[in-house]
Amino acid sequence: MDIILANTAGFCFGVNNAIKIAEDMQDDEIVICTLGLLIHNEQVVNSLKEKGIRVISDISEAPEGSRVIIRAHGVTPEVYEEAEKRNVVIVDATCPYVKKIHKLVRQMHKDGYTIVIAGDRDHPEVRGINGWCADSAYIANTPEEADTIPPVEGKCCLVAQTTLTREKFDGIYDKLKEKCKSVVKFDTICSATSSRQEEAEKIARISDVMLVIGSRKSSNTQKLYEISSKYCKKTYLIETYGDLPPINVKEVQTLGITAGASTPERTIKEVIEKMDELNKQEKEMSFEEAFENSMVTLRSGEIVKGKIIGFNNAEIFVDLGYKSDGIIPVDEYSDDPDFKPETGVNVGDEIEVFIVRVNDGEGNVLLSKKKVDSMRSIEKIEEAYKNKTPVAGKVVEVTKGGVIVSVDGVRVFVPASQLSERYVKDLNEFMKQTIEIKIIEMNRQRRKVVGSRRVVLAETREQMEQEVWTGIEVGKKYEGTVKSLMDFGAFVDIGGVDGLVHVSEMAWTKVKHPSDILKVGDKVEVTVLDFDTEKKRISLSMKKEEDNPWFRVSERYKEGDIVKGTVVRLVPFGAFVELEKGLDGLVHISQISNVRIGKPGDVLSTGQEVEAKIIEVNEETKKISLSIKEVNPIDPEPAEEEEKSVENASDEVKKEEPKAAAADDIPSEHREELNNTIGDVIGSLGDIE
Repeated sequence: MDIILANTAGFCFGVNNAIKIAEDMQDDEIVICTLGLLIHNEQVVNSLKEKGIRVISDISEAPEGSRVIIRAHGVTPEVYEEAEKRNVVIVDATCPYVKKIHKLVRQMHKDGYTIVIAGDRDHPEVRGINGWCADSAYIANTPEEADTIPPVEGKCCLVAQTTLTREKFDGIYDKLKEKCKSVVKFDTICSATSSRQEEAEKIARISDVMLVIGSRKSSNTQKLYEISSKYCKKTYLIETYGDLPPINVKEVQTLGITAGASTPERTIKEVIEKMDELNKQEKEMSFEEAFENSMVTLRSGEIVKGKIIGFNNAEIFVDLGYKSDGIIPVDEYSDDPDFKPETGVNVGDEIEVFIVRVNDGEGNVLLSKKKVDSMRSIEKIEEAYKNKTPVAGKVVEVTKGGVIVSVDGVRVFVPASQLSERYVKDLNEFMKQTIEIKIIEMNRQRRKVVGSRRVVLAETREQMEQEVWTGIEVGKKYEGTVKSLMDFGAFVDIGGVDGLVHVSEMAWTKVKHPSDILKVGDKVEVTVLDFDTEKKRISLSMKKEEDNPWFRVSERYKEGDIVKGTVVRLVPFGAFVELEKGLDGLVHISQISNVRIGKPGDVLSTGQEVEAKIIEVNEETKKISLSIKEVNPIDPEPAEEEEKSVENASDEVKKEEPKAAAADDIPSEHREELNNTIGDVIGSLGDIE
């Protein structure tokens, strides 16, 4: 008899953490309590009691100044509030997965969602979760119970008890979609619970007898028992080795064992030791029995186990315990077109094979591993189709209208329309890729299996989108991908949701068109400026404070420094000089030359390089004032003609006046300086007259 023990059997992280906290808290001077049973195991609870740790059923029972351990199931907000009032110290051992559900439910309830909890309404974990949405949640433990939930007009949010089976969760979700206009689903089933349940199913499928060790009061132990019972008729729920049923080990080839999250390691060990003892007794058999059992009889069409003893480029050799070795042609070993024996076969490995013929004409047994894989995989695919769960496979062939995906040896057709959410021009780009698909059509008799990658992508995108909208906030940074470029900006995918980076938010310097600095597919870091949950709009920025030319400008430029720059713009009241890209300083007309000049253009030109002295740096108002005349004053060229008459000078001033008056394009902080300049010009006219 082979004994298979589940790798996931025994304490989960949450329970183990709670017990460790309790065991480390022994203190003779302080009263220590647990709010409810810390674990559904009588032996562990009694052990903690012997160490002086009390069990209370309500926080009001805790003595003032005591410490109370909150178990992995979690509690309502009122418990924390009551503890604070009573001067009781809370030691929180709530499972991190459960804590996450509390925060999620509180936020979604605050955002106006109707909360639905998939789970047992009498379970302490579910009661605790309901407390974080003011006990307003609808609760259903089965799809049938979900039928009693009234139609919800607004938004609806579905979460699950961490120990719920995925089958029930998906069934409840399907029912809710019929009743609610908008349902947001959060898969809060504990990953450890899922792994434990999946492993229990796998072991139960191949076991003659299945033992589930744990308390009958434990929710996750009960679910393990339910799952195991579906696939192994002889499934027994036991709390200790003393509950073992009478088992005739001679009739049992494989015994499977799993255990709930509240089952201590020593209890599991005691059960295994008892079964090992029975196993040893079974091995005491007569010589005749041993000889008879050693004889191997092979028949075509059977599936048997063998051990790989060698291979070459064309064949793999298998020891079956028969008078002749078995041979697997390479093309019957795997459905993978890239399979090579030297990299995919290990001598000594035990494998299952299908007997094609007992005698291939040369005395050898012809075998196929591919047929076994296909038979096993078709069951797996059938289960995935029933449960609507995705499966992974490799694209092995491109056909007219789609591709063929090999899922553990089963050929699944994926139509071109179901390969992607976008149009795929060349299907060969998927060749040899491993992709995840959902089975959308299956007819075992006709050996027709159809899959969809598009459905998986849509569900993944929907889940990612919900995660983004749940956690988004102004100022939050994301790593995004540029999806498309427009004249006014770029749309960036931040994880299932697109946000807009306006062209003005791409850089601190002016960007004429997004394509000047971005291309589709670029990875960029963006910051949330604003968002509208109802309209599904997000405004993003690519600007970084440290890239702002004015960032800590006073550390780089100080009053009295001599700097070099380029004249980039001339205005009536002075010249703007670029000190570095995006950073300009102003040379007022009075700071260009020691001699009065009519306009900056008389002595300066755009693109001219100049040296200037910094007179003022104002980081707050983003102004740098410069002086050329204090370094190298630029004087006008001597006049080649006689001085103009007063009348001509007056005419020239009048010609310039409209330009000065049309100052809409001049920054507000420079308009006062312009007015002063105009005043100076008019005053000089009076002097001339």
